[in-house]
Amino acid sequence: MKRYETLAADIGRMIGSGELRPGDRVPSVRSLCRARGVSRSTVLRAYESLELRRLIEPKPRAGFFVAPPKAPARASPPKLRSTSVSVSDLVFETLEASRDREIVPFGSAFPDPSLFPWAKLARYLGSSARHMDPWSTVESLPPGNLELRQQIARRYLRLGMSVGVEQIVVTAGALEALNLALQTVTNPGDTIAIETPAFYGCLQAAERRRIKVVEIPVNPGSGLDIEALSRAISKHPLRAFWSMPTLHNPTGSTLPTERKRELVQLLSRHDIPLIEDDAYAELQFLPTATPPAKAFDERGMVLHCGSFSKCLAPGYRLGWVAAGRFVNQVVQRKIESTLATSLPIQLAVAKMLKRGGYDLHLARLRQSLAAQQAAAFKSLRRHLSPEYRLVPPDGGYFFWIECPMRVQALEVHRQALEFGITIAPGPVFSPRREFGNFLRFNTGHPWTTASERAMVRLAGILKRF
Repeated sequence: MKRYETLAADIGRMIGSGELRPGDRVPSVRSLCRARGVSRSTVLRAYESLELRRLIEPKPRAGFFVAPPKAPARASPPKLRSTSVSVSDLVFETLEASRDREIVPFGSAFPDPSLFPWAKLARYLGSSARHMDPWSTVESLPPGNLELRQQIARRYLRLGMSVGVEQIVVTAGALEALNLALQTVTNPGDTIAIETPAFYGCLQAAERRRIKVVEIPVNPGSGLDIEALSRAISKHPLRAFWSMPTLHNPTGSTLPTERKRELVQLLSRHDIPLIEDDAYAELQFLPTATPPAKAFDERGMVLHCGSFSKCLAPGYRLGWVAAGRFVNQVVQRKIESTLATSLPIQLAVAKMLKRGGYDLHLARLRQSLAAQQAAAFKSLRRHLSPEYRLVPPDGGYFFWIECPMRVQALEVHRQALEFGITIAPGPVFSPRREFGNFLRFNTGHPWTTASERAMVRLAGILKRF
């Protein structure tokens, strides 16, 4: 019997004997690691097996507790037309596993931190802090520092887009921009359309705001199914559509330019705002980048959310939303929530954009990511059989791997952790924990001998299914 199975059996006996009763808190993961001399992943696997048997249940930020007695079985309810979201526990578990720098980060949501110009950013940050006009702390309250917003507006202009400075609201990263946009155009209890699979930040935001979702399929090769969205609009009172049409996370797909135009026109005809998550836009490998859906927004109905976190300054938490007709409401919600975004960081990034170092950095970053993607793809194809399907995206650092139906992604995730490897399981990207045979694979780190050894180990785990 494996260690996690032994641990699960011991706790199961304690529950069965009444030593642990319904509602009792079971030992914390940390305490069991110390008491039994096992790894954190072993304890988590034991608790997962107990959870699947409905002997224990997790409570966010509180731990695991003995579950109440099972209710008598009932007939399955009819399938709902819209879905309530509950994925946070699974997301927290996946993110927690990616913190350790010794772990091979195939499941990470982030690229290699060494790819970014930390020294140059630090110089700009230090200079900005030393020479900051005290009055600028007031002048740069929402919508944000004027110089930074001007630089962002100029980058839109380079794409042939006219997005005025007055539309742009600076935020603490793209996720805050997305959340502010969602708060602006919805109320609790509303229904929105989202993609499936979906960025788990979208699922957490809907869960937190108590919003129901209608899922619109995304294909790794062709992107969003606009026809399915049209059918959903005819059936549901949708208040918004949250979409990542460029380098979609997790599939890596990019919607063709003309299809983006169709998407905006469809939503505009029905007065449905588009919350466009464009966090990976600067990581396209194509000689000419495809424009965002915002480029076709004639009525101010697209809230375009961008970020410097994935392309310039991870950890600085700096993003923005070009909010169109909703800008005043977004500013109000920004003031009500976090008031303002760090001014020294705004000034430092504005200097980086103004003095030209940003574009040189982007060219090098894309080159590195493209080389890493090619090396990872070669290894994946060498070690996995043709029944594993994946489509190399035109940028970014994610592969969406469709495994044979027999593969259980959550179990792959847990077994890989035993060997110091993370992999993002498909159910993290679904409000109903679907995509049970899919994996998201991160290619944002240099492909080393350690990466190759981990790939061999991962392939060995997959062959067990």
